[in-house]
Amino acid sequence: MSEDKQIIDSAAGVSELERSWKRLLKNKPAVGGILIIITSLIIAILGYLITPDQTPYSNNMILQIGTEPPAFGVKLLKVRKNKRIADEGIISTMLFGQEDPYTYIPINDYQFDETDIVVTEYVGEADISKKISRNMADVVYAKSFNNHIVLMQNDSLTFFDINDKEHTVAIAALKQKIEAEHIVKKTYLLGTDKFGRDILSRLIIGVRVSLSVGFIAVLISLVIGVTMGAIAGYFRGRIDNIIMWIINVIWSIPTLLLVFAITLALGKGFWQIFVAVGLSMWVEVARIIRGQVMSIREIEFVEATRALGYSNTRIITLHILPNVLGPVMVIAAANFAAAILIEAGLSFLGIGVQPPMPSWGWMMKEHYGYIIAGDPFLAIIPGLSIMMMVLAFNLLGNGLRDALDVKTKLSF
Repeated sequence: MSEDKQIIDSAAGVSELERSWKRLLKNKPAVGGILIIITSLIIAILGYLITPDQTPYSNNMILQIGTEPPAFGVKLLKVRKNKRIADEGIISTMLFGQEDPYTYIPINDYQFDETDIVVTEYVGEADISKKISRNMADVVYAKSFNNHIVLMQNDSLTFFDINDKEHTVAIAALKQKIEAEHIVKKTYLLGTDKFGRDILSRLIIGVRVSLSVGFIAVLISLVIGVTMGAIAGYFRGRIDNIIMWIINVIWSIPTLLLVFAITLALGKGFWQIFVAVGLSMWVEVARIIRGQVMSIREIEFVEATRALGYSNTRIITLHILPNVLGPVMVIAAANFAAAILIEAGLSFLGIGVQPPMPSWGWMMKEHYGYIIAGDPFLAIIPGLSIMMMVLAFNLLGNGLRDALDVKTKLSF
């Protein structure tokens, strides 16, 4: 029945790629992995536009609310910073974030006292009451660098803003503005870390790091691995022996040890980790491509291209490599998952992505001690994120293997 269906599809002009796609869509775990990957990709692209904390690296610290549990809510007083802050465009904000023009003070209660607002600062579960006062004009406006004096005249305050422009504002209007816009209730859906940063925001930006490392590392490994494997498999002989000797030497070095060596040579950093992970993953690609090319080069159509006088470069790139895309796609998905795990491991050990840039591995390193201290969510949440991302790529890789494998075609 399946053979008859393939014959009908061939007669109807259905390509092998379309049949493979249909087989992939019938694989529910693979479809689930695709959905997770697409969702993660959308989150990574939108970035700071969807994070509660839009500051660069989502690094807005409020130390008074450190290590609070998921769904934690607190009342905050927004105090305007006395500095000029450029309003970034939507594209720049999406890519790099936007500096927050306010500092935030967590409070339990507040009251007005003539020209000041007096707040009872939130200090967690401790039975301590700490009151602080701020001038109302200083809460709402960015005041002048040169003239910090605020004068009270009748029922108004007179002061100069950061552009040295004089303002006279009624005290009643300031009170109304503060209550409406500067006292806000904020809920941290996934809680806060030990520095009082929003875990959800850092988790979202961490998606970018994982996907970026996976993509660049896989790209580097494919470029080197496909090139070396194709050359070795096509030319064979002495060239094959030399390339296989290099592959075997690198293959004999443990992956993490090789990554450590490359990282120490290149230095710690965001881009260095891409290169280090990519250079450690190309040997497996090269071995698979070599075997595929060695089998395809003996098929009649390759012999025909040689007889027609085509160059070796054209034969490899236009006639052999398109026929090994299936194994390349499968190993790319597997290497993507491996790259995410390696990056998380390196960040956990402190030699991967460096703070304040959020990385899921670094988030686990910062908070793994809290697992036994009563706040396990701080390490479990990024750990679950790593697990879901790696699982998604592994499911996709298994689905691609089944969809592109000739031996399993008749079962779909």
